[in-house]
Amino acid sequence: MPQIFHPSSNTLARVSIFGAVFFLGALGLIMSAVIRSPYMTHVGVARDQPVPFSHKHHVEGLGIDCRYCHTSVENSSFAGLPPAKTCMNCHSIMWNQAPILEPIRESFRTGKPVAWTRVHDLPDFVYFDHSIHVAKGVACVVCHGQVNEMPLMSRANTLHMEWCLQCHRAPENFIRPKEKVFDMHWKPENQKQMGQQLVAEYQIHKNQLTNCSVCHR
Repeated sequence: MPQIFHPSSNTLARVSIFGAVFFLGALGLIMSAVIRSPYMTHVGVARDQPVPFSHKHHVEGLGIDCRYCHTSVENSSFAGLPPAKTCMNCHSIMWNQAPILEPIRESFRTGKPVAWTRVHDLPDFVYFDHSIHVAKGVACVVCHGQVNEMPLMSRANTLHMEWCLQCHRAPENFIRPKEKVFDMHWKPENQKQMGQQLVAEYQIHKNQLTNCSVCHR
């Protein structure tokens, strides 16, 4: 019986299998890079807002504390977005005719909230509580970056689970004294040593922090 396939078919088959494995591996690496890229995570990308609010001006320039606008951050799962009334405490006097602030004035007049675009928006299947993080010494800058240096708000971190787990697995590398949580300039002399002491003082049980039910409920 004559040979159906040419002997080179064996080589072609091996090359095809190797090429398919290489292609799938490369495709996986490309997808992983895309998922972690600013295009998907919006890290460093300023989102369009109804009013171009500058944290750099208000926090660094004027020295306004985070809690003045985000009033519920210490006792609620949500940090809260400030109502127009909070803005108008100052802007009813300063820049009270500026066209750029008209959405704020309209919101104050009508009672309809300003439609801010959330910059840090977790998926619905993730539970996050601001108050417990603040109570355990997790500073604003750990998650939100140097907000005081942002003319327009953008994400400083991916908010991916692998990023959250860095802190949950080793909180001593990130936590600080509670009175320094809202201090945007504070730097520890020895983070590791101080963090280990605070883990014990704040009764942080690291073996529980990586349980799935902590964030997925």
